[in-house]
Formats: sequence, structure tokens, C-alpha cells
Amino acid sequence: MKKKHMRIIFCSFLKIESEGLEYQFFPGKTGKKIYQEISKKAWSLWLIQQTKIINEKKLNMFLERDRIYIKKKMKEFFFRKNKN
Repeated sequence: MKKKHMRIIFCSFLKIESEGLEYQFFPGKTGKKIYQEISKKAWSLWLIQQTKIINEKKLNMFLERDRIYIKKKMKEFFFRKNKN
């Protein structure tokens, strides 16, 4: 079995060096920034938060307005300046 190369990055969300994502999960500039700056651990935290948002707001990911909303929330989650 082929051993995968582990990519270590400085995660701008967790403020630590950590294993980076294996590939770009999200398209465009936002996806590139996430790939370069967000760790696997931080991404897994986002997936939990994303699920909560989708369920609480009853979002339909087939609707463009809901995809735009979740993208906005994702950017706020990862890149807002004053995290609590």
C-alpha cells in the first residue's frame, strides 16, 4: 500500500502547526486559502458546525441562496478576526 505524504501547515484557525488537508475541498480563491491555511482538525470542526447550521436553519444545499449562506458562514468561522 502506498504511503501518503503528510503536509504540515501553520493552521491560521488553531494557531498551531498541524496536518494540512489532502486536497482542496472547496473551489475558487476561498478553497485555495482554506487548503493553504486550514488544518484537517480545523476542517473537521467546521464540518460539525456546518451540519448544525444546515439543520438549525433547514438549509437546502440544492438552492443557490443556501449555498451562498453556508459559504459566508464558513468564511466567518475560519477567518473572522476576533475569535472568542
